[in-house]
Amino acid sequence: MRSDFTKLARAAAARLVKPLSALLFACFAAAPLLAQAQTAAAARDTVLIVGDSLSAEYGLKRGTGWVPLLEKQLAAEKKNIRVVNASISGDTTSGGRSRLPALLAQHKPGIVVIELGGNDALRGLPLDMTENNLLAMAKAAKKAGAKVLLLGMQVPPNYGGAYGATFSGLFTKVARAEKAALVPFFLKGIADVDDAVGNFQADRIHPNEQAQARMLANVWPELKKLIK
Repeated sequence: MRSDFTKLARAAAARLVKPLSALLFACFAAAPLLAQAQTAAAARDTVLIVGDSLSAEYGLKRGTGWVPLLEKQLAAEKKNIRVVNASISGDTTSGGRSRLPALLAQHKPGIVVIELGGNDALRGLPLDMTENNLLAMAKAAKKAGAKVLLLGMQVPPNYGGAYGATFSGLFTKVARAEKAALVPFFLKGIADVDDAVGNFQADRIHPNEQAQARMLANVWPELKKLIK
């Protein structure tokens, strides 16, 4: 009798071990996938900024540019968002276009802010090239799963009315084509006011520290719409 009971107990235990083993295996197998999903979700909470000297704190004390101010704004609003500033002084749309694929692969951002084009105009580069580069960047970012925000620029009146209108219109044109968010003029309230000189550094090209809050104020309303 005891022997039969022992056999029955061992058989029951064996039947339990197999499902339990399968369950444990499934849990261990799923762990890396869960970690990957968590990492991907964290990456999607990243804002990637691809810009030039206007976003790279040119001539400013570190931590006083509009991008660091953005980080403080996000923290104040308790937004768990990481900001990656990939801006390089002197960069053009061609440079940004060539750098963007690697940046997208590395950071997997949920939002890409494109702040480029000003140096194209300063160097007199063909406007159709600038437009094509901006289009390519917007397309690449969207293909990677990111939302796009374009920061539009304008050139001084001495460039001529036709050139200025065509240049500033590029950003609107690209934004419409790619259904991207747009800040029509990144330096609104800074470069287009009567006392504009007081908003710039000695070179009269780069906004000074006091103007950085206004730059952020121009960007924030549109960027906030893209942040869930």
